Amino acid sequence: MTTFVDRVELHVAAGNGGHGCASVHREKFKPLGGPDGGNGGRGGDVVLVVDQSVTTLLDYHHSPHRKATNGKPGEGGNRSGKDGQDLVLPVPDGTVVLDKEGNVLADLVGQGTTYVAAEGGRGGLGNAALSSARRKAPGFALLGVPGATGDIVLELKTVADVALVGFPSAGKSSLISVLSAAKPKIADYPFTTLVPNLGVVTAGSTVYTIADVPGLIPGASQGKGLGLEFLRHVERCSVLVHVLDTATLESDRDPVSDLDVIEEELKQYGGGLENRPRLVVLNKVDIPDGKDLADMIRPDLEARGYKVFEVSAVARTGLKELSYFLAEVVAKARARKPKQEATRIVIRPKAVDETGFTVTFDEAEGVYRVRGEKPERWVRQTDFNNDEAVGYLADRLNRLGVEDELLKVGARAGDGVAIGSDENAVVFDWEPSMMAGAEMLGRRGEDHRMEAPRPAAQRRKERDARRSDSAQDEYDEFRPF
Repeated sequence: MTTFVDRVELHVAAGNGGHGCASVHREKFKPLGGPDGGNGGRGGDVVLVVDQSVTTLLDYHHSPHRKATNGKPGEGGNRSGKDGQDLVLPVPDGTVVLDKEGNVLADLVGQGTTYVAAEGGRGGLGNAALSSARRKAPGFALLGVPGATGDIVLELKTVADVALVGFPSAGKSSLISVLSAAKPKIADYPFTTLVPNLGVVTAGSTVYTIADVPGLIPGASQGKGLGLEFLRHVERCSVLVHVLDTATLESDRDPVSDLDVIEEELKQYGGGLENRPRLVVLNKVDIPDGKDLADMIRPDLEARGYKVFEVSAVARTGLKELSYFLAEVVAKARARKPKQEATRIVIRPKAVDETGFTVTFDEAEGVYRVRGEKPERWVRQTDFNNDEAVGYLADRLNRLGVEDELLKVGARAGDGVAIGSDENAVVFDWEPSMMAGAEMLGRRGEDHRMEAPRPAAQRRKERDARRSDSAQDEYDEFRPF
């Protein structure tokens, strides 16, 4: 039965926002007391959080579908719906989040590091929040926005300072067991280690972690054996340690050729491993033949520039020198790492001529396509069974400048207009509410040239109503959910 999983595909779905409520306050002798529909609650997020007590992605291998809770709809009496609860998913330290194409979305290193994998949808505004001086009693409310959904890939890369690499049965697990308190499985047959083992070593004032990679063989970087599956676990290490078996019973192998094979696999894999500091550990020198072979090949290895240690995990010889040398290398590597600077918040104000949407002509579909965060969200929040809600959407799009842009790109009355992506666009036949020209810049359906002069007080009242509508749009965009 599988007990260790370091790569899973996770299907995440955030909670949907709750719908706003359209309600009218009623009481005795006061049947129409004004709108009192509450706002819908925000949908819950799906959040990944690093938890160092978690060491495997096994839970997500068995249950890959995860969904946060939805926000509750608003109610009458100005009662807002309850926000959905965030779904917090603990992941091991060193988890990399990727999309389906393999692009890195986040690299989660360090206890408590978080990443929002799917953002919950906004709650819809109730008719109480939509009321204004011009629209005193709205008979509609906004719908909640659906939560984000998608597929992500979680890939675990062990966070270790020292990585032990070598052929199967070279003694890597035995070395970890005597250098640290880890108790990996040890046996005298190949591929005993099926998962990366991690141990903590204390050498003087330095504490570092050491990990072994399940047995590499020729062709591991192309998928042979277990090497390719676990080579990612050495990408974060500060130093590579080649563990060579000086007492191998295989006649076609020797420590130097083993070293060359492993180096070639590391080079083929890439990942920056070719530039990591290296040293060589000649293991099993407690066996007479092993000691003789170690003395024979040590000059050749040192001539190549390797620092060489002769050790015996069984007899526990040479371990102290190795442990302290590794601590020194790790300390130097940590000192070379740049110090993490304080997070700087960069504010980029929106350009004065930035509309926040685009209008293009889709020749394949024969429609003008409107794309932008605001128009697409407004469409999703509109109840198209309610004529008043549709009119409110038309007014918002008009104030945003969508109609002006459609006129600029050559759209005419009756042309098809699609708002949104190809998969979920809303398509309608466009009927412009305003003609081009400054003489028709009045409210929808009005021509002020045909009206008698109005008193100044009435003009001020109408101007304040238009400002109230504009301020309402700003409130819709920036109100906290």
